Amino acid sequence: MTQDDYRRALESATREYEELGAKRQAIDKRLAELAQTIGTLLKLLGYSPTVPLGLTDAVRLIMRGGVPMTPIDVRDRLHAIGFDVSKYANDLAAVHTILKRLNESGELRFLPRAPGKHQYTLNRPSTVVALGPDVVRYMRENRLEQEAASATDDDPPPPSRPAGRARKAR
Repeated sequence: MTQDDYRRALESATREYEELGAKRQAIDKRLAELAQTIGTLLKLLGYSPTVPLGLTDAVRLIMRGGVPMTPIDVRDRLHAIGFDVSKYANDLAAVHTILKRLNESGELRFLPRAPGKHQYTLNRPSTVVALGPDVVRYMRENRLEQEAASATDDDPPPPSRPAGRARKAR
């Protein structure tokens, strides 16, 4: 195989990896929506779950949708899916505690907002990227090198830097 074959294979693998990551996020979001629908329907039908969820797992389930939520939003969603919070003296305090613990463990990310409006979101990047900085730098340099190699005399020159603005050395 030639270098070009390897580059094409790398680009193809990277593209497929990112596409699968996006599909995984869509599937996770849909699973969370369906779990909430099932919980609501079970509650409306008067069924009780055969495997009770703990508060932490219920919060994880709600947060899987990937939508940033305040602790009040999470508590309201718990009520909506039929989670029994009556055993907690202060259900909102229990939700706050779980959200803080999941944030400390790295499962959730804290999003500072206006006072009383802080949110948490699932701690995963919006685009799956598992490429190291060396690979990304190589791909970027290789792209620039390919563009330079394919340039012709008819191509316009790249824009020049304004005078007085020196580039920082790394």
